[in-house]
Amino acid sequence: MNRPDEVSSPDLARLVARHSYAWLVAANLVGAWLALSLLWPAAGDALAPLTYGRWVPLHLDWQLYGWCSLPIVGALLAWCAAPADARTLTSARVALTSWSLVLVLGGLTWLAGGVSGKLFLDWAGNARPLLPAAMLVLWGALARLTAGAWKTFPPAGRALRVIVLAALLPVPVVLHWSMGREVYPAVNPDSGGATGAALLGSTLGIVTIFLLLPHLLRVVPRGSPARRTAIMFALGASWLVFAIIDHGHVSHHASVPIAALALLVIWIPLLGVHWRGFEWPTEARAWMWAALAWWTLLIASGWVTFLPGVSESLKFTHGLVGHAHLAMAGVVTSVNGMILATLTRRTADRLAFWRWHVGCGVYVAAMVVLGVFETERAGELFRSAGWTQALLSLRLVGGLLMLDASVRWWRDAGKP
Repeated sequence: MNRPDEVSSPDLARLVARHSYAWLVAANLVGAWLALSLLWPAAGDALAPLTYGRWVPLHLDWQLYGWCSLPIVGALLAWCAAPADARTLTSARVALTSWSLVLVLGGLTWLAGGVSGKLFLDWAGNARPLLPAAMLVLWGALARLTAGAWKTFPPAGRALRVIVLAALLPVPVVLHWSMGREVYPAVNPDSGGATGAALLGSTLGIVTIFLLLPHLLRVVPRGSPARRTAIMFALGASWLVFAIIDHGHVSHHASVPIAALALLVIWIPLLGVHWRGFEWPTEARAWMWAALAWWTLLIASGWVTFLPGVSESLKFTHGLVGHAHLAMAGVVTSVNGMILATLTRRTADRLAFWRWHVGCGVYVAAMVVLGVFETERAGELFRSAGWTQALLSLRLVGGLLMLDASVRWWRDAGKP
């Protein structure tokens, strides 16, 4: 029997956790192989013609569409369903199995060399409709669950679910359209690059998701409603700033984009204030504090690395790799830990928890140090100088610690 404060059935929670952690393990295995190949390039010969470039899409896309996506998918399934509805598990199993099958087929395509050349949109040729198809299956499952639980929702809840379903329906079509080379080239000279507006908009999108997360998970609010209203007002004001600043060809030497991007600093404390205004289950609280710690580092370092002079020296170095892992392995993994802990009501293996975060810290630190020095000493990097090998070895150690943690989580996910 479900506890009154549970947001999903135990079977659904375990199913979501197994799929999520399975893709984290798979993506981390590929990541460990890539780290090993950078340290000893000759090792790649053992798997030729499956070269480094063919494995990279698996690591990136399995992380994004597997580990980074499936916990949110699980939260949506739980949000649209009545926990006691027997149809929930069937619909969820169809949606999650379809999604995972698509990732397997996509991986086979990428290993065969079939990619679009567009980062995170590597679905090309016959693989192009696969992910949109999985999204449509998921939408059908969400709609079916919503219809089945319709009478259990209050009027406002019904309206909100209709709005969310309507917003999600065109996403597969838009995604399929954006994968085509005819939309924009893999290297787009007209994009304006990573301007302050682009970075501000994408990060505000993440902030919006993070603010809505406790509502999606049905976490009980506490404290003053006025405080939550003020935070939403701050979100609206932030989006207004994004709407009125220049977009496109804007140099990161201009003062307006720099100042606009600095606006994100206010979301370091505001996100923490917002999350602490909800009664998170005990199992999710360690993940919440970890997410806030990584979030602080991400926002602060992101603004610094955008500054003139810093951006030029780190843009095409391993420092950018470190910053990306600060976001994905640090912030996103911790938020996903919050989601899965709230759904499953299971406390994470303490040893695995700390191995992950220590591994992530070691990985990020090694890449940032390498990035700082490699621009002026690129020859030593390509000649495998001792100091570069030491840093790449630390990268591998960090990756192996995270791989070990993910295996432990996946192993525990199937336990009753």
